[in-house]
Amino acid sequence: MLSEIKAKLLIVDDLPENLLALEALIKREDRQVFKALSADEALSLLLEHEFAMAILDVQMPGMNGFELAELMRSTEKTKNIPIVFVSAAGRELNYAFKGYESGAVDFLHKPLDIHAVKSKVNVFVDLYRQRKALKQQLEELERSRAEQEALMRELKSTQSELERAIRMRDDFMSIVSHEVRTPLNGLILETQLRKLHLAKDNASAFTMEKLRAMVDRDERQIQSLIRLIEDMLDVSRIRTGKLSIRTSPFDLSELVVNLVESYSAQIAAAGSVVTLHADTPVIGVWDEFRIEQVVANLLTNALRYGAHKPIELRVYSEAGEARVEVRDHGIGISAENQKRIFQQFERVAASHAVAGLGLGLFISDQIVSAHGGRISVESDEGSGSMFRVSLPL
Repeated sequence: MLSEIKAKLLIVDDLPENLLALEALIKREDRQVFKALSADEALSLLLEHEFAMAILDVQMPGMNGFELAELMRSTEKTKNIPIVFVSAAGRELNYAFKGYESGAVDFLHKPLDIHAVKSKVNVFVDLYRQRKALKQQLEELERSRAEQEALMRELKSTQSELERAIRMRDDFMSIVSHEVRTPLNGLILETQLRKLHLAKDNASAFTMEKLRAMVDRDERQIQSLIRLIEDMLDVSRIRTGKLSIRTSPFDLSELVVNLVESYSAQIAAAGSVVTLHADTPVIGVWDEFRIEQVVANLLTNALRYGAHKPIELRVYSEAGEARVEVRDHGIGISAENQKRIFQQFERVAASHAVAGLGLGLFISDQIVSAHGGRISVESDEGSGSMFRVSLPL
């Protein structure tokens, strides 16, 4: 509402009685009148307040009304304030012309016409309120435009994130479908083969040696399925903050030695050789199952991407931390990929046909972080990679 905008009016006259008379004439509840007895006093008020108009007496000691008006017109803050001059001097002095020349919008002669004064003040106050309301509307429009632009940027960012999430979901489902189908196909083929032998009463297909081989193959396929399911469950636990860490003291060197021994079949199948340096006990308080999971993930990746070349494992303590280093001499990781390999569903080298959901490094990083540690990587494309796990003792 325009009436809610309070207008400030400035009247300047060296005679107090003139100020009081003019104030009584123009004052209303929705206006605030400021009085000044000199040009200097008026300048102080002009610098402090925003006025809808100024009524200046022409003849004042010191700086007169014309000089004050010229000074107002030369100042950025006051140059647009409408000025009305009043004077008791006769019309023959041509003060009105000089007033308009000084930048005035009107000139009144004393004695003042009450209705003319009130009418002119009302006009300038209304114009001020309209300008003020228009300015507020423009500022509101500008704020609204800025908010809409910010919202559009946020929506575009959200859209990009959603599109990326959809792509990740689709990629993940494709990978899961492929990875689950591989061990399942093996089990299905084994089952069909056995049914065929049974249908033909082929007892020679079920000798103890062949049965052991069958069980070993089944166990490998089942373990592959279990690992895939456990990885997906771990991601769900991490997202909901329910990844459990149950700590107890154990020797990290002994854990890695036992792990390498248990991986002898996988190492042989990868055509690689693993050299282990874990001569000194490294005792700490961690979750043994989870730390074994981390080292197993790193060793599995080294076997996958190691290009059948030697792999070195090292366990040691330094600067109050336990360290496990896994180094391969395979395809390596580009600097760009090093920034994303610890994210979920990211695989080290999409251009190579490798197994896995792209969850191992993400889960490992989360497990190590839950222990207050960190995983780092050093790598160059074509020169292999070295992953280092650092855990507080």
